[in-house]
Amino acid sequence: MPEAEGAESEPGALDAVSAPDAEGKPRRTTRRFPLFTRDTARPEGGGRAAGGDAPAPARQWPILAVLSAVGLGLLLTALDVFRLGTILIGAALLAGAVMRWMLPDVGMLAVRSRFTDMLTYGVLGVAIVLLSLMAQPNPWLVIPFLDDTLHFTVR
Repeated sequence: MPEAEGAESEPGALDAVSAPDAEGKPRRTTRRFPLFTRDTARPEGGGRAAGGDAPAPARQWPILAVLSAVGLGLLLTALDVFRLGTILIGAALLAGAVMRWMLPDVGMLAVRSRFTDMLTYGVLGVAIVLLSLMAQPNPWLVIPFLDDTLHFTVR
């Protein structure tokens, strides 16, 4: 049965959240949010960190740098250098937060919105570094009021 004149042969997304087509061109025609969501938008800054002609590892260098530092920290922890290994893991997360803030495109390091990624990487990085500095025995960082809190709650 022939189609009516003026009718589209294939459906097209015309909303503000539409994903790029096969050639990588966005199919947006309006900035208004759609009534129904039909696809998932890439997070802000989720583009390639290097050009498309670069090899795959070079395009994703931010996430590879963070994962390499975390892997080295886990290796140090496994080799019984606990404190330095966990500090390296926390520092890698903090570096991921800084990269997410400074760089316009970070590839797969962008998971959520820029603010949420920075907050998540930053809070987890600071928490891991602080906990590794306060780890027993012989902590490098002693916070006096924590001992008093422990005294009144547990002892």
